[in-house]
Amino acid sequence: MTCTNTPTESAAYRDGLECLRRIEGTRDPSIIPGLADIAPDLATMAISFVYGQLYTRGRLTLKQRQLITVAALAALGNARPQLKFHVAGALNVGCTASEIVELMMHLVVYAGFPTGLNGVFAAQEVFRERQIEFRPVATAGPAAYTAHDARYRAGWEALMHIDGHAGEKVIESLKELAPDLGRFIIEFGFGDIYTRPGLPLLERELVTVAALAALGTAVPQLKVHLHGLLNVGGTREELVEALMHVAAYAGFPAAINALGAAREVLAERETT
Repeated sequence: MTCTNTPTESAAYRDGLECLRRIEGTRDPSIIPGLADIAPDLATMAISFVYGQLYTRGRLTLKQRQLITVAALAALGNARPQLKFHVAGALNVGCTASEIVELMMHLVVYAGFPTGLNGVFAAQEVFRERQIEFRPVATAGPAAYTAHDARYRAGWEALMHIDGHAGEKVIESLKELAPDLGRFIIEFGFGDIYTRPGLPLLERELVTVAALAALGTAVPQLKVHLHGLLNVGGTREELVEALMHVAAYAGFPAAINALGAAREVLAERETT
Protein backbone atom coordinates (compact mmCIF):
# COMPACT_ATOMS: atom_id res chain seq x y z
CA MET A 1 0.00 0.00 0.00
CA THR A 2 1.29 3.46 -0.94
CA CYS A 3 1.03 6.08 1.77
CA THR A 4 0.16 9.63 0.78
CA ASN A 5 0.24 12.84 2.74
CA THR A 6 -3.00 14.04 4.28
CA PRO A 7 -4.19 17.49 3.14
CA THR A 8 -2.99 19.08 6.37
CA GLU A 9 0.52 17.73 5.75
CA SER A 10 0.83 19.15 2.23
CA ALA A 11 3.20 21.97 1.34
CA ALA A 12 0.25 24.11 0.20
CA TYR A 13 -1.43 23.69 3.58
CA ARG A 14 1.73 24.56 5.47
CA ASP A 15 2.36 27.62 3.30
CA GLY A 16 -1.26 28.64 3.60
CA LEU A 17 -1.24 28.29 7.36
CA GLU A 18 1.77 30.57 7.64
CA CYS A 19 0.18 33.13 5.33
CA LEU A 20 -3.11 33.04 7.22
CA ARG A 21 -1.30 33.43 10.53
CA ARG A 22 0.30 36.60 9.20
CA ILE A 23 -2.99 38.00 7.91
CA GLU A 24 -5.00 37.15 11.02
CA GLY A 25 -2.15 38.00 13.36
CA THR A 26 -2.35 34.83 15.41
CA ARG A 27 -0.67 31.43 15.68
CA ASP A 28 -4.09 29.74 15.84
CA PRO A 29 -6.29 30.85 12.92
CA SER A 30 -9.95 31.03 13.91
CA ILE A 31 -11.22 29.18 10.84
CA ILE A 32 -9.89 25.84 12.15
CA PRO A 33 -11.86 25.62 15.42
CA GLY A 34 -14.68 27.62 13.85
CA LEU A 35 -15.43 24.87 11.33
CA ALA A 36 -14.19 21.86 13.28
CA ASP A 37 -17.63 20.63 14.29
CA ILE A 38 -19.37 21.07 10.95
CA ALA A 39 -16.99 21.30 7.96
CA PRO A 40 -13.33 20.81 8.87
CA ASP A 41 -12.53 19.96 5.25
CA LEU A 42 -13.70 23.43 4.21
CA ALA A 43 -11.15 24.99 6.56
CA THR A 44 -8.45 22.76 5.09
CA MET A 45 -9.45 23.67 1.54
CA ALA A 46 -9.49 27.39 2.34
CA ILE A 47 -6.06 27.26 3.94
CA SER A 48 -4.53 25.08 1.21
CA PHE A 49 -6.01 26.79 -1.81
CA VAL A 50 -6.80 30.41 -0.92
CA TYR A 51 -3.83 31.08 1.33
CA GLY A 52 -1.45 28.34 0.21
CA GLN A 53 -1.84 28.68 -3.56
CA LEU A 54 -3.41 32.05 -4.39
CA TYR A 55 -1.94 34.37 -1.79
CA THR A 56 1.55 32.94 -2.19
CA ARG A 57 1.78 33.38 -5.96
CA GLY A 58 3.61 36.71 -5.86
CA ARG A 59 3.01 39.31 -8.61
CA LEU A 60 0.91 41.30 -6.16
CA THR A 61 1.99 42.38 -2.71
CA LEU A 62 0.17 40.97 0.30
CA LYS A 63 -1.12 44.46 0.99
CA GLN A 64 -2.54 44.72 -2.54
CA ARG A 65 -4.17 41.30 -2.20
CA GLN A 66 -5.88 42.38 1.00
CA LEU A 67 -7.16 45.57 -0.62
CA ILE A 68 -8.51 43.51 -3.52
CA THR A 69 -10.17 41.09 -1.09
CA VAL A 70 -11.76 43.90 0.92
CA ALA A 71 -13.02 45.56 -2.26
CA ALA A 72 -14.59 42.34 -3.58
CA LEU A 73 -16.28 41.50 -0.27
CA ALA A 74 -17.52 45.04 0.28
CA ALA A 75 -18.92 45.23 -3.26
CA LEU A 76 -20.75 41.92 -2.88
CA GLY A 77 -22.21 43.04 0.44
CA ASN A 78 -23.20 39.56 1.59
CA ALA A 79 -20.38 38.52 3.92
CA ARG A 80 -19.95 41.11 6.67
CA PRO A 81 -18.04 38.79 9.08
CA GLN A 82 -15.50 37.98 6.37
CA LEU A 83 -15.31 41.64 5.37
CA LYS A 84 -14.43 42.60 8.94
CA PHE A 85 -11.91 39.75 9.11
CA HIS A 86 -10.15 41.01 6.00
CA VAL A 87 -10.28 44.66 7.05
CA ALA A 88 -8.41 43.54 10.17
CA GLY A 89 -6.12 41.44 7.98
CA ALA A 90 -5.38 44.44 5.79
CA LEU A 91 -4.29 46.37 8.87
CA ASN A 92 -2.10 43.43 9.91
CA VAL A 93 -0.18 43.44 6.63
CA GLY A 94 0.49 47.16 6.50
CA CYS A 95 -2.62 48.92 5.20
CA THR A 96 -3.55 52.06 7.09
CA ALA A 97 -6.96 52.93 8.48
CA SER A 98 -7.01 55.88 6.09
CA GLU A 99 -6.46 53.60 3.06
CA ILE A 100 -9.29 51.31 4.13
CA VAL A 101 -11.74 54.17 4.62
CA GLU A 102 -10.67 55.65 1.29
CA LEU A 103 -11.28 52.29 -0.40
CA MET A 104 -14.84 52.21 0.98
CA MET A 105 -15.48 55.75 -0.24
CA HIS A 106 -14.06 54.84 -3.65
CA LEU A 107 -16.55 51.96 -3.94
CA VAL A 108 -19.44 54.41 -3.79
CA VAL A 109 -18.80 55.15 -7.47
CA TYR A 110 -18.97 51.50 -8.55
CA ALA A 111 -21.28 49.79 -6.05
CA GLY A 112 -23.34 52.65 -4.64
CA PHE A 113 -23.59 54.67 -1.46
CA PRO A 114 -25.12 51.82 0.60
CA THR A 115 -22.05 49.71 -0.15
CA GLY A 116 -19.71 52.51 0.82
CA LEU A 117 -21.63 53.27 4.00
CA ASN A 118 -21.83 49.63 5.07
CA GLY A 119 -18.14 49.21 4.36
CA VAL A 120 -17.23 52.27 6.43
CA PHE A 121 -19.36 51.05 9.33
CA ALA A 122 -17.74 47.60 9.20
CA ALA A 123 -14.30 49.22 9.19
CA GLN A 124 -15.33 51.46 12.07
CA GLU A 125 -16.22 48.39 14.15
CA VAL A 126 -12.80 46.88 13.44
CA PHE A 127 -11.04 50.11 14.38
CA ARG A 128 -12.95 50.25 17.66
CA GLU A 129 -12.24 46.61 18.46
CA ARG A 130 -8.53 47.26 17.87
CA GLN A 131 -8.64 50.61 19.67
CA ILE A 132 -7.40 52.46 16.61
CA GLU A 133 -8.01 56.19 16.86
CA PHE A 134 -8.74 57.21 13.30
CA ARG A 135 -9.01 60.94 12.70
CA PRO A 136 -10.28 61.74 9.21
CA VAL A 137 -9.09 64.79 7.35
CA ALA A 138 -11.95 66.35 5.42
CA THR A 139 -10.86 67.33 1.92
CA ALA A 140 -14.25 68.30 0.51
CA GLY A 141 -16.11 71.38 1.71
CA PRO A 142 -19.00 73.49 0.36
CA ALA A 143 -16.73 75.03 -2.25
CA ALA A 144 -16.19 71.62 -3.83
CA TYR A 145 -19.91 71.37 -4.55
CA THR A 146 -20.38 74.86 -5.94
CA ALA A 147 -17.30 75.30 -8.12
CA HIS A 148 -18.65 73.01 -10.86
CA ASP A 149 -16.24 74.23 -13.52
CA ALA A 150 -13.21 73.45 -11.36
CA ARG A 151 -14.59 70.04 -10.42
CA TYR A 152 -15.37 69.29 -14.05
CA ARG A 153 -11.90 70.26 -15.22
CA ALA A 154 -10.20 68.25 -12.48
CA GLY A 155 -12.47 65.30 -13.17
CA TRP A 156 -11.95 65.40 -16.91
CA GLU A 157 -8.17 65.52 -16.50
CA ALA A 158 -8.30 62.55 -14.11
CA LEU A 159 -10.61 60.58 -16.42
CA MET A 160 -8.38 61.12 -19.43
CA HIS A 161 -5.25 60.23 -17.46
CA ILE A 162 -6.75 57.05 -16.03
CA ASP A 163 -9.18 55.70 -18.61
CA GLY A 164 -8.09 57.62 -21.70
CA HIS A 165 -10.06 57.06 -24.89
CA ALA A 166 -12.13 54.27 -23.33
CA GLY A 167 -13.45 56.66 -20.68
CA GLU A 168 -14.04 59.40 -23.24
CA LYS A 169 -16.21 57.00 -25.26
CA VAL A 170 -18.36 56.29 -22.18
CA ILE A 171 -19.06 60.00 -21.68
CA GLU A 172 -19.76 60.46 -25.39
CA SER A 173 -22.24 57.56 -25.36
CA LEU A 174 -24.33 59.30 -22.69
CA LYS A 175 -24.73 62.65 -24.47
CA GLU A 176 -27.97 61.85 -26.30
CA LEU A 177 -29.82 60.11 -23.46
CA ALA A 178 -28.37 61.21 -20.12
CA PRO A 179 -25.73 63.92 -20.47
CA ASP A 180 -26.08 64.84 -16.80
CA LEU A 181 -25.00 61.31 -15.84
CA GLY A 182 -21.83 61.85 -17.84
CA ARG A 183 -21.28 65.12 -15.99
CA PHE A 184 -21.84 63.40 -12.63
CA ILE A 185 -19.27 60.73 -13.56
CA ILE A 186 -16.72 63.41 -14.40
CA GLU A 187 -17.42 65.78 -11.50
CA PHE A 188 -18.15 63.31 -8.71
CA GLY A 189 -16.49 60.04 -9.74
CA PHE A 190 -13.27 61.55 -11.03
CA GLY A 191 -13.30 65.14 -9.77
CA ASP A 192 -14.26 64.35 -6.17
CA ILE A 193 -13.23 60.72 -5.62
CA TYR A 194 -10.26 59.88 -7.82
CA THR A 195 -8.45 63.11 -6.96
CA ARG A 196 -8.59 62.46 -3.21
CA PRO A 197 -5.35 61.64 -1.39
CA GLY A 198 -5.06 58.49 0.69
CA LEU A 199 -5.01 55.78 -1.97
CA PRO A 200 -2.60 55.70 -4.94
CA LEU A 201 -4.03 55.47 -8.45
CA LEU A 202 -2.71 51.95 -9.02
CA GLU A 203 -4.47 50.69 -5.91
CA ARG A 204 -7.63 52.61 -6.84
CA GLU A 205 -7.74 50.82 -10.17
CA LEU A 206 -6.97 47.45 -8.57
CA VAL A 207 -9.90 47.79 -6.17
CA THR A 208 -12.14 49.10 -8.96
CA VAL A 209 -11.34 46.08 -11.13
CA ALA A 210 -11.84 43.74 -8.17
CA ALA A 211 -15.22 45.24 -7.28
CA LEU A 212 -16.52 45.21 -10.86
CA ALA A 213 -15.26 41.66 -11.43
CA ALA A 214 -16.91 40.47 -8.22
CA LEU A 215 -20.22 42.11 -9.06
CA GLY A 216 -20.17 40.61 -12.55
CA THR A 217 -22.87 42.97 -13.81
CA ALA A 218 -20.84 45.64 -15.60
CA VAL A 219 -18.48 44.06 -18.12
CA PRO A 220 -18.21 47.16 -20.34
CA GLN A 221 -17.19 49.25 -17.32
CA LEU A 222 -14.81 46.51 -16.18
CA LYS A 223 -13.09 46.68 -19.56
CA VAL A 224 -12.74 50.46 -19.26
CA HIS A 225 -11.00 50.04 -15.91
CA LEU A 226 -8.81 47.21 -17.11
CA HIS A 227 -7.51 49.77 -19.58
CA GLY A 228 -7.29 52.20 -16.67
CA LEU A 229 -5.22 49.80 -14.57
CA LEU A 230 -2.71 49.45 -17.39
CA ASN A 231 -2.75 53.20 -18.07
CA VAL A 232 -1.67 54.06 -14.51
CA GLY A 233 1.25 51.64 -14.48
CA GLY A 234 -0.29 48.25 -13.79
CA THR A 235 1.20 45.30 -15.64
CA ARG A 236 -0.45 42.50 -17.57
CA GLU A 237 0.65 40.11 -14.82
CA GLU A 238 -0.88 42.27 -12.08
CA LEU A 239 -4.11 42.57 -14.03
CA VAL A 240 -4.44 38.81 -14.51
CA GLU A 241 -3.41 38.10 -10.93
CA ALA A 242 -6.00 40.48 -9.49
CA LEU A 243 -8.78 38.79 -11.45
CA MET A 244 -7.60 35.34 -10.44
CA HIS A 245 -7.58 36.45 -6.81
CA VAL A 246 -11.25 37.44 -7.07
CA ALA A 247 -12.13 33.77 -7.70
CA ALA A 248 -11.64 33.00 -4.01
CA TYR A 249 -14.22 35.60 -2.94
CA ALA A 250 -16.73 35.88 -5.78
CA GLY A 251 -16.39 32.44 -7.37
CA PHE A 252 -14.69 30.97 -10.40
CA PRO A 253 -17.39 32.04 -12.90
CA ALA A 254 -16.88 35.69 -11.95
CA ALA A 255 -13.11 35.36 -12.39
CA ILE A 256 -13.42 33.48 -15.69
CA ASN A 257 -15.83 36.08 -17.09
CA ALA A 258 -13.55 38.91 -15.98
CA LEU A 259 -10.55 37.23 -17.60
CA GLY A 260 -12.54 36.97 -20.81
CA ALA A 261 -12.94 40.75 -20.72
CA ALA A 262 -9.23 41.09 -19.95
CA ARG A 263 -8.34 39.02 -22.99
CA GLU A 264 -10.28 41.45 -25.20
CA VAL A 265 -8.64 44.48 -23.60
CA LEU A 266 -5.14 43.07 -23.99
CA ALA A 267 -5.78 42.11 -27.62
CA GLU A 268 -7.14 45.58 -28.34
CA ARG A 269 -4.05 47.23 -26.87
CA GLU A 270 -1.76 45.02 -28.92
CA THR A 271 -3.37 46.21 -32.15
CA THR A 272 -3.32 49.92 -31.37
